[in-house]
Amino acid sequence: MPTTHLDPSRLRATGGVSPDRPVTMLNLVRFREQAEYGPASGYAPCSGRTAYLERYVPAFRAIAPAFGGTTPVYVGEAHELLVGPDDEHWDLVALIRYPDLPTLRAFLDDERYLREAAPHRIAALADWRFQVTSAP
Repeated sequence: MPTTHLDPSRLRATGGVSPDRPVTMLNLVRFREQAEYGPASGYAPCSGRTAYLERYVPAFRAIAPAFGGTTPVYVGEAHELLVGPDDEHWDLVALIRYPDLPTLRAFLDDERYLREAAPHRIAALADWRFQVTSAP
């Protein structure tokens, strides 16, 4: 089932992650063919890829310094899935490091992020996986 929204209760239920160590978030992204903003948004029509890469990413980067600066570890185009369901495909893979889990939570709850960045992510994505990882 496609998932594009972040469930705040799942973000709070990450008890196995140390709150004082860096976390790296794995993002698996599938874009909509056309971004879905809704008629009252005021945004010009565009592809999901454009909404994400040209609207969401710049807004994300503008907000990140206020939260200790997130670090892109890797961002790349996804190609053939070698292991997994035949009907599963992704367009983009990104690994983004945050200073710690509380910073990630604060970033995603931030009013500016919710107003300036999140609407583009939501409009752009047809499916998304967002996995918290940490070094052993």
